[in-house]
Amino acid sequence: MPDLRRFAQARPGSGPLTATVPREFVHRVAVAEILLTGWTRTDADRFTLTAQWPRAHQLHVSPDRSAYEPLLVAETVRQCGALLAHAAYEVPLDHCFVLQELRVDTRPEHLAVGAVPAEPVVDITVREVRRRAGRAAALRYDAAVRLGGERVATGHIAVTWTNASVYRRLRGGRSTDVGALRLPLPLSAPLPADRVGRALAADVLLSSADRPGRWRLRVDTSHPVFFDHPLDHIPGMLLLEAARQAVRAHGGPELRVPASFHATFQQYAEFDEPVWIEVSEEDGTDVQVAARQGESVVFACTVGAAAG
Repeated sequence: MPDLRRFAQARPGSGPLTATVPREFVHRVAVAEILLTGWTRTDADRFTLTAQWPRAHQLHVSPDRSAYEPLLVAETVRQCGALLAHAAYEVPLDHCFVLQELRVDTRPEHLAVGAVPAEPVVDITVREVRRRAGRAAALRYDAAVRLGGERVATGHIAVTWTNASVYRRLRGGRSTDVGALRLPLPLSAPLPADRVGRALAADVLLSSADRPGRWRLRVDTSHPVFFDHPLDHIPGMLLLEAARQAVRAHGGPELRVPASFHATFQQYAEFDEPVWIEVSEEDGTDVQVAARQGESVVFACTVGAAAG
């Protein structure tokens, strides 16, 4: 486990680092899933981070490798918050993070894949730091993502964290030992991959349900991106991708292309009970998507989509 005191920020003007940041700081195990390369503090609660986006990726680059997906921006902005929490606000590495809100708005016309991996710059402004007993306990921050000086996306995230004992209480008596968890429900048959804008059936998160605009969520805990490491609940990035796929499936011949996500995570989505993804409302180019488990809405997302 790296020592926080030895992870120094980049010197102003020194340019991006030539390696990724420590994987523990962005909550990833596979080095290939680490997007950030460095950070600089520019003011008390302002930071500039550098990243690199791959030209090919199982999920975050379009199947024809022509464009970066908006959820790549979302993952980049998420990693920024995790990194800064640990490196700038001294949050211990063993604390458990809880994503509460995520907003990402992208300009798809500026997200084309080029001849070399893109190297975005992300300007972070921390709007709120909640403290408990003198220690940072939550962050709310804005992000502006630039490529070649052009702003290509903005983001906003609210995240909290807690130590392991408090996290166990938050889980309501459910085991947080991933080795002792009940196995996820058997996978149901996927929708056709091209219907949800995917190339591989293994990446399809939806299967048919009892009525239009409603699908059953497929949760494969062996998926190398969503489950880069074992988890005790369904991750937020999987729910965001499910919302993206629901909009594609619901769009029919219009072939709506998601470009923005405004999501709230209301409670944990568990492995051992079915989750239903529903399109509940449309307002112009915005589509309301919800994930329901039992009687509860566990996730709600407004997806902004344009005709493709």
